[in-house]
Amino acid sequence: MSLRGLDHINIGTPRLEETTAFFRDVLGLTEGWRPDFPFPGAWLYAGDTAVVHLVGLAEGRRPSSEAALDHFAFRINDYDDTVRRLDAAGLTWRAVEIPGTSIRQIFLRDPNGVNIELNHRPGP
Repeated sequence: MSLRGLDHINIGTPRLEETTAFFRDVLGLTEGWRPDFPFPGAWLYAGDTAVVHLVGLAEGRRPSSEAALDHFAFRINDYDDTVRRLDAAGLTWRAVEIPGTSIRQIFLRDPNGVNIELNHRPGP
């Protein structure tokens, strides 16, 4: 067996509509096909891949800062546009530059307190 990459992340939320809007409207994912599960949810796509699966819950769970899994990361292609989108949405975020590299990162939280890292690597 060998792993070929990360397939998707799953977030349980009592704020399904707000969380869907965050990933769709702020981060630019596309809401798409989801199997007809017997519980509420949404699948959000980057291109042809459903990278975020949301599951509607009656009660919230603890934020990432209180969990063993601290964050997940996406690659972004336009750092400045991402900053504009986050600022336009009124979100709090933190920028980090990785020493010795050209990588710039943005850290933020979704409506459920889940930590998200956005990585920008210049070039094609």
